[in-house]
Amino acid sequence: MTDPNVRPTRAQQRRQTEEGILAAARRMFAELGYDRTTIRAVAKAAGVDAGLVMHYFGTKDELFSRAAKLPPDDLPGGTAEQVAEALLTSLAKRLDSEPVASLAVLRSMLTNADAANRYRAAAEPQLSQITAAIPSDDAELRASLLSAIVHGVIIERYLLRLGRLADASPEQIVDLLRPCFQTLATAPSPASRPSGDG
Repeated sequence: MTDPNVRPTRAQQRRQTEEGILAAARRMFAELGYDRTTIRAVAKAAGVDAGLVMHYFGTKDELFSRAAKLPPDDLPGGTAEQVAEALLTSLAKRLDSEPVASLAVLRSMLTNADAANRYRAAAEPQLSQITAAIPSDDAELRASLLSAIVHGVIIERYLLRLGRLADASPEQIVDLLRPCFQTLATAPSPASRPSGDG
């Protein structure tokens, strides 16, 4: 337990201020997107001077880069079934607590090419990992569909707030998606199915 009488060091104060600015920036980029978020508005939301934001981060681009830094979401290797289940587990976590950094990028990438490139770069390794686990000729397309479903669910739940997706429990959503994910990950591609002509 820390002693309330001990003042934070200069480095600790700087870290706290930076974190406060980043938290405010994440919320604003998620709510307004890149183009409509200003340094002045972020500073106001963080309770600091705009000059301090510029001092710590230099430019709006750098602030966005730091605020929207996506945590690595490495899926464990394994069978297609295991990878599909890991993808559902990862989605459930995002549905349980709002993924503000992801939302900042998702909202911003529709109007800002740099945000779109950043999201593409962050998503590429996971997409390759999913593709590698699917034993099918059309594995790349299936992996892309799984990724699109995940992003679509997050966008509808947090940004569009459409229908029941906005307040359904993560368990409900994941349970309904499980058969779809397992089918996409494991069912034979139409071209490789027996024709039925005998």
